[in-house]
Amino acid sequence: MNIHDFRRLALSLPGAEESSHMGSPDFRVGGRIFATLAAAKLGYGNIMITPEQQAAFIEDLPEIFIPVPGGWGRGGATHVNLAVATEDVVLGALQTAHKLRLDKNAKAGSKIQSRSNDQTERAETCSFETPLKEMMRRQSRIRANLPPLPPKSSSQSPKPCHSERSEVLCAIARFLHDESAFCCCAAQPNSSIV
Repeated sequence: MNIHDFRRLALSLPGAEESSHMGSPDFRVGGRIFATLAAAKLGYGNIMITPEQQAAFIEDLPEIFIPVPGGWGRGGATHVNLAVATEDVVLGALQTAHKLRLDKNAKAGSKIQSRSNDQTERAETCSFETPLKEMMRRQSRIRANLPPLPPKSSSQSPKPCHSERSEVLCAIARFLHDESAFCCCAAQPNSSIV
């Protein structure tokens, strides 16, 4: 076996396509890597399997399967020694990695689809204009329920807050019975809200 055989077998799997990562050829299904030729100069193909699968492969054929050094190897990345492997062994290893990737893609796809559906629902109910429209609806409801403003008397001098704030805000404060929220009339010790 050589890297050309590894490539041919990887690309023979359903939906597999060749791409490149960090300057090395890789093989993907659904856009995700299941095998690489990152160690081709050493005569290895690489498969991405689970640590449990890796342990079983190494136990059965330690001269063919070698963990990739470091964290990738602890995560299941495994060298396949192409010089001593048979086509059947390499195809079986690639099929295992391919199936694992398909399963992970399906699992991730259902999560992504679920998130996408949630985001679509939120987007339909919460567009950019919705907060503004909701605020306008609330203001309309408040205005509809406000008590009428008392007629202005020309002899009355405006209250201190009326010179700085609108009478509408004071009317809202009266309606809500919380003058301190909008109206400074309540802060005046001897003033009454008109």
